[in-house]
Amino acid sequence: MYEDHFKFIQEPFSIAPDPKFLFLSEGHNEALAHLLYGFSHGGFVLITGEVGTGKTTLLRNLLDRTPADLDVAFILNPRLTVKELLETICEELGVPLGNRKLDTVKQYIDLLNRHLLQTHQAGRNTVAIIDEAQNLSPAVLEQIRLLTNLETNEKKLLRIILLGQPELSDMLARTELRQLAQRITARFHLDSLNKSEVTHYVAHRLTKAGGNPNVFNKRAIAALYRVSKGTPRLINVVADRALLGAYVANEYRVSATLVHKAAKEVFGTRGVSRAYWIGASAVVLAVSAIMIWAYQGWPIASQDLTAAPLVRAETKILPAAPTQITQEPTTQPPAASDPNPVSSIASVPEAEPEPNNVASDPEPAPPVLTRPRGSTYQIQRNAFRTLFAL
Repeated sequence: MYEDHFKFIQEPFSIAPDPKFLFLSEGHNEALAHLLYGFSHGGFVLITGEVGTGKTTLLRNLLDRTPADLDVAFILNPRLTVKELLETICEELGVPLGNRKLDTVKQYIDLLNRHLLQTHQAGRNTVAIIDEAQNLSPAVLEQIRLLTNLETNEKKLLRIILLGQPELSDMLARTELRQLAQRITARFHLDSLNKSEVTHYVAHRLTKAGGNPNVFNKRAIAALYRVSKGTPRLINVVADRALLGAYVANEYRVSATLVHKAAKEVFGTRGVSRAYWIGASAVVLAVSAIMIWAYQGWPIASQDLTAAPLVRAETKILPAAPTQITQEPTTQPPAASDPNPVSSIASVPEAEPEPNNVASDPEPAPPVLTRPRGSTYQIQRNAFRTLFAL
């Protein structure tokens, strides 16, 4: 719709895995090198990456570089049983099954083994590439391991490349699959693009589409990186919608505002709001943790935490002490043996408790409130400690 407006010869941000639009970041270059290694060496090669990081696009580009002497079995749907997997590999490699009905796994393996021996004698190599391999069951993965036992004295007859999401690595860490994990000769995890790579990625795709590589201004690129977290597929989806928004507004440059509007349309306002709240909640939790550490982690003298609140103690007790001292007449000087007259005056004896007249006095006398010992700094710390504990 917007191709003529921006002078594109085709859509620059299609989510189809077109090898022509492959952008080789540092990580993609490394992953491609591992895949090429799998073409020439036996055993397993494992490539993992998050959803939308470009594994399939990388694989499509790799198939364009397939050597002439290499036979490839490319399996896109790994939700198969053991027999279905073997049948699919045979079909991909062109193994003639004839009109015979193969009922057992052994029949498929024997047929595949004979085919691999024939291609080996003809000087050809064979590789099986399984995409979305995290969907394979443990039983199928074990059968794939057994396929690497098809070998001569010098080399493996079948090389296997597994591509999948990070869960695939977790599966291979299981005890029952440790033999397969030990046969992995090369592995690589493909990360998302960083901010600089996103800038080059967008310019690369715009150029490949025949357009101006500077359609997105710097703030738009920064916004695109923030909303996509550097995931190529999300970049494509948001950038495509932003270009459509610029076309509708009759704009020839994409701004950060258009990118944010496109992200809201693609992810939904609920999704954007949720991410915002998750970030805010994380900040609140971090601040709370710091406060708890500050008030509980510093050395504090042991205090009586069951005392009455600090404000009530200060308002009731602190003004009362001077009042008692000024109103009570002093008829005799303090004893000569007392070296501290002030402490003797301040140590006013407590009043004798009144007789127990529960029947005549329905309300008990209020408890005597005392200020906890220690400085105000320590008392506050104890108060906060009690509060956080509650």
